[in-house]
Amino acid sequence: MTAPPAEAARTDPPASLRRLLVAPLRAVVMAWQVSLQARVVLTTLALGAVVLSLSAWLLLSQVSAGLVDSKRESSLAQAEAAFSEVQEDLDAASTVGESGTDPLVTRLVGSLASRSGSPSAYVVVLVGPISEGGGEGVTRSSIQVEPQSVPQDLQDEVRLRPGTWWTYTTVAFADADRRDGPGIAVGTRLQAPDEGGEYALYYLYPFDEQEQTIGLVARSVLLSGLLLMALVAGVAWLVTRQVVTPVRLARRIAERLAAGRLEERMQVRGKDDLARLAQSFNQMATGLQRQIRQLEGLSRLQRRFVSDVSHELRTPLTTVRMAADVLHDARGAFDPATGRSAELLQAELDRFESLLTDLLEISRFDAGAARLELAEVDLVGLAHQVVDAQRAVAERSGVGVRVVADAAVTTLADPRRIERIVRNLVANALAHAHSRQVQVIVAVDEHAAALAVRDHGTGLRPGEATLVFNRFWRADPARARSGGGTGLGLAIALEDAQLHGGWLQAWGEPGSGSQFRLTLPRRVSDDLRRSPIPLVPTDLGVGRPYATAANGAGTSDGAPPTPPARPPRHAGRKSPAPPRPGVHS
Repeated sequence: MTAPPAEAARTDPPASLRRLLVAPLRAVVMAWQVSLQARVVLTTLALGAVVLSLSAWLLLSQVSAGLVDSKRESSLAQAEAAFSEVQEDLDAASTVGESGTDPLVTRLVGSLASRSGSPSAYVVVLVGPISEGGGEGVTRSSIQVEPQSVPQDLQDEVRLRPGTWWTYTTVAFADADRRDGPGIAVGTRLQAPDEGGEYALYYLYPFDEQEQTIGLVARSVLLSGLLLMALVAGVAWLVTRQVVTPVRLARRIAERLAAGRLEERMQVRGKDDLARLAQSFNQMATGLQRQIRQLEGLSRLQRRFVSDVSHELRTPLTTVRMAADVLHDARGAFDPATGRSAELLQAELDRFESLLTDLLEISRFDAGAARLELAEVDLVGLAHQVVDAQRAVAERSGVGVRVVADAAVTTLADPRRIERIVRNLVANALAHAHSRQVQVIVAVDEHAAALAVRDHGTGLRPGEATLVFNRFWRADPARARSGGGTGLGLAIALEDAQLHGGWLQAWGEPGSGSQFRLTLPRRVSDDLRRSPIPLVPTDLGVGRPYATAANGAGTSDGAPPTPPARPPRHAGRKSPAPPRPGVHS
């Protein structure tokens, strides 16, 4: 049941009020997080406010105590003088022989009240006649006050014990025009003439003037504190600005240097610490620029050398290949040792030609000359094609290879480069698999298509998931390359994946095998955010079926970090950073 419009209207203002209160708080929190200058100013204001508050509290406490003590002493002195005078008047009236105690006492109260000035500085209260048994007489006062203005404890002390007694009280006026407030009550006992009994006389002194003085001091302290806080904030802002401005300038220059503008420098003004900081920063930038230029020159020289050597080796390699083919075809006419040498020469020439082809491909990537020839690619069909081509190698190794896919998976990509990636991954899995099963998993979602190759071999040690994509990297440097690889296959595969704007990631654990996952955007304009296949496989037992993204999700607990995607140095899509290992459904 919904609330009527009137009730809904009544609940809106508190929500808007909360928004108005939260918005400034969020602004302050944001300024605290992003601005060093604001943080210093806010910290200075907070500490200054604490110090000023304590100082103001101590000052007001001292002023209040001083005013109250002064008022108490003056009130007691004035009251005792008045009590003595009244008692003398009463004694004189007895000597003269005036008759009637009540008219005499009333006249004395009026005389005392006339001395209080206008407005009255004190209130005179007369109670009597009184007795020690607790009986009370008529109460007379110069100004009408409430009975509780004279505390009962004070009345008991005056009635039972002689002398002058005082206490703090709240003077409550019966007249609504005067404001109630704190005060001091002073009382004593008077002896009436001619056995007229005893009377209790009280003086009530309100603290009106003291309250006004304290209020004036408090307002002065508050105004002075606000002005002082504004001054402190301004000084802190100006002082911090002198330090923060060069730091901000250094940050902007550093960002420009990171963007490739190596000629940017800071302005050096003066000879202080900040000037020396700017000078040191400029020296660092100059050194970095020199080193980067040298590295760029060496890199260009290296790429040119690899490219030139690769092209120059083409002609002699062709000649050697022709001669080797002749020897290989005629090996049957040779003796066994010479025939075997011809076969080894043919095999090493095949490997050398493959290495030369990979070097030429790497040089094209380094030169930024790699281009995509996009077409619709069926990853499932491509996976079956690569597996069929590697079937003979798998049978010789005793490894079963199968494709796991729920349906056709298509994406817009370069068929030649994607086929080279998948062929390389499957060949590596067959070369390093020490179990009966290798799976090629293909899955797709709305934005991405993925292909993963899972083997159950020796796996990867911690940190090797990133190193495996380095050029000429080997898990065991002492191990000879007897498998026929060039050491550039995964490096080229990574470049091909990044050229498509995709990811190529690896996972592995010693004894649990490894998995290499290729993730591609389905359309040119798509940015990768997740992969349909989890990087960490769900099956960590040899021979168990692999659960695809449609059938089950894996866990990323304890998985090593994924290799970071290097920025593309050539034309193609910009490859976003891959996510960390885990379930990306």
